[in-house]
Amino acid sequence: SRMDLPLHLVAGLEFTTLPQQLANGVLLGAIYALIALGYTMVYGVLKLINFAHGEVFMLGAYSALFASWWLGYGPGNTLVGSSAVNLLLMLLFSMAVCSLVGIIIERFAYRPMRNQPRIASLITAIGLSLLLQYGGQLFLPSSPPPNIDAKVNPFRGNVEIPLKPKDSSLVAQIQEAETKAAESKAEFQSYLQSSGVDEFNLPPEGLELRTSFQTLEREANNLKNKAAASGLSIVMPLGQLIMLGTTLILMALLRHIVLFTKQGRAMRAVSHDFDSAALMGINVNSIVTFTFILGSALAGAGAMMNATFLSGTKIDTFFGLFPGVKAFVAAVLGGIGNIPGAVLGGLLMGLSETLVVWAGYDAYRDAVAFVILIVVLLFRPGGLLGSAKVEKV
Repeated sequence: SRMDLPLHLVAGLEFTTLPQQLANGVLLGAIYALIALGYTMVYGVLKLINFAHGEVFMLGAYSALFASWWLGYGPGNTLVGSSAVNLLLMLLFSMAVCSLVGIIIERFAYRPMRNQPRIASLITAIGLSLLLQYGGQLFLPSSPPPNIDAKVNPFRGNVEIPLKPKDSSLVAQIQEAETKAAESKAEFQSYLQSSGVDEFNLPPEGLELRTSFQTLEREANNLKNKAAASGLSIVMPLGQLIMLGTTLILMALLRHIVLFTKQGRAMRAVSHDFDSAALMGINVNSIVTFTFILGSALAGAGAMMNATFLSGTKIDTFFGLFPGVKAFVAAVLGGIGNIPGAVLGGLLMGLSETLVVWAGYDAYRDAVAFVILIVVLLFRPGGLLGSAKVEKV
């Protein structure tokens, strides 16, 4: 019946993995938030949606790739170790290249359109996005799509965060079962050596010994599984924890720049009123360029960490397409032009995507962004932290 359908759907969910999925969602949302900050800052100052921002993210990933090759981790490399210094160099290089790209985009694509009708800037942004996607295929390696060598990341371990302790009564049982299994296996190995028989052509006595140690090993594994199921923990790759920490540091740095520096105060003045800011002696052009530098640098940092710490990530000229779209939705969700809103929207987008996968609908993980966008535009067009304003376009 219709009443039983929601219960049936809930009954099929694996709630023991929910904390792990929520943690994964926060990590993913942090990357979306970094990209969304670029959208929201540019919109806050220029009232322009920079649809080429996803392609800046893509160029950041390629910059990190080329930096890793320069450090010796290219195709056919023989290096086996790395260090945090290499990661820092890759991060800084990616941010620097993206900042330069942001300057070029603002100076030669958007500044000439600044006094034109709003639709001209929008078409320019879309055209620039397509130019970078398809034009990039002429000079960037994309067939086959390359990836950053996992060896460049020295933080390849996992960190287990216990939420609920395991059943301590099973620990002694596991140790006892493992000891018995090891003794039985040693006895079987000793029998093979002393008798000289083939392991695949055993007499009844040998079969009995082999069956005995295999049974004991199964019992020990069953106890381990039972102990694991009795507790609850989150397993986080160390590299992704560092990615989250770096993201938080960058967000805190951005907050400090916007709220407590001369450039930040000028940015807020320009976002409030272009003409009044110019009359107060603010160089509007330099502030707009500075805004693009900040947003593009954050996108570059997110791209480098995404391509490096998510091992095996393939890079092509469409690498920034879906992350860019999802980050745009995150900016709209939080309130376009609102910096805390971009962070909140990014986290909510990441959590929504992982929860869709957790519910078993991973084929729709990309579609959830568009569903959220439609719902937000229908019921709260100003975003969660934004205010609904009527503007003449």
